[in-house]
Amino acid sequence: MQAQIRPVSHSPFQPAWWLKHAHLQTIFAKYLSPKQRVTTEAEMFSLPDGDELQLNWLHSNTADDKAPLLILLHGLAGDINSHYIQAMLAQCQALNWPALLIHFRGCNGKPNKLPRAYHSGDTADAALVIAEVKRRYPNRKLVAVGYSLGGNVLLKYCGEQASNNLLAAAIAVCPPLSLAACAKRINSGSSKLYQRYLLGRLKRSTLLKLQQFNDFPLPLTPQQVQGFSSIEQFDEHYTAPMHGFLNAQDYYQQASGKAFLRHIRIPTLIIHAKDDPFLSDEVIPQADELSPHIHYELTRGGGHVGFVYGSPLKPRFWLNQRIPQFIIEQLR
Repeated sequence: MQAQIRPVSHSPFQPAWWLKHAHLQTIFAKYLSPKQRVTTEAEMFSLPDGDELQLNWLHSNTADDKAPLLILLHGLAGDINSHYIQAMLAQCQALNWPALLIHFRGCNGKPNKLPRAYHSGDTADAALVIAEVKRRYPNRKLVAVGYSLGGNVLLKYCGEQASNNLLAAAIAVCPPLSLAACAKRINSGSSKLYQRYLLGRLKRSTLLKLQQFNDFPLPLTPQQVQGFSSIEQFDEHYTAPMHGFLNAQDYYQQASGKAFLRHIRIPTLIIHAKDDPFLSDEVIPQADELSPHIHYELTRGGGHVGFVYGSPLKPRFWLNQRIPQFIIEQLR
């Protein structure tokens, strides 16, 4: 039996007084984060089906095997430029921890080689990368951090692996653990602002695929893609059939991470904000849905992957402190 969660003492998150609203937290986190990019080394990782993923490595200048190696999983339509990825890489650099970002298929700025893409329950690619990293660094403790969609993928992976998990610990930030409810949430009220942005990026990548493959396996036209008005509609006509699901609801049911939480057997931190404009309250797990290895934190504010505090002249990002603090406590 692997070690259960260790108690962690920390200061609960308090939103900056000038960014109390969830939308301000969500939007301004991107613009307030440090602008200095962390230099990484790109590697193209070949997959068994002929496709490939781009991995971005942050190498440390220490030979200390006790330092964890962090594996980062980005959110929907995210990449190496996402503010939360750059912020975590900068934190790893400051701590002299090596790190690795896994780009999901087609998220590195170039179309991937196959008509398929990625989705919220797509754990197979991550499992292959984690196994390869463990092979290369057998003495390193591997810790994965997933954001939003990447957090759902990570928790589902940990539940599937159970006691065979190659990771030493996991952290999921704002994971959409109930996908059907979250698809409805982002299609309502002011949250449609975010849906429009994400859907626009998904449409662009899909239109490129239609141009790339003359024998595209789905009966989709550019006009139909342009006509998609919600994430759920996109999932119904592209994500689900392209990845072997009956429809969007079947995809949501099979890919939601909530059902996998009770099977997790490594120290795991899940962070949700009560005011997250992307997520429904249905993502909040009940006590009997949680493995004893999970430490669950629900903050009153923070938005979606925001969690900004401090003064307007010196904003600070709570995740940059909370995530390393949890890792250090669990691996001590």
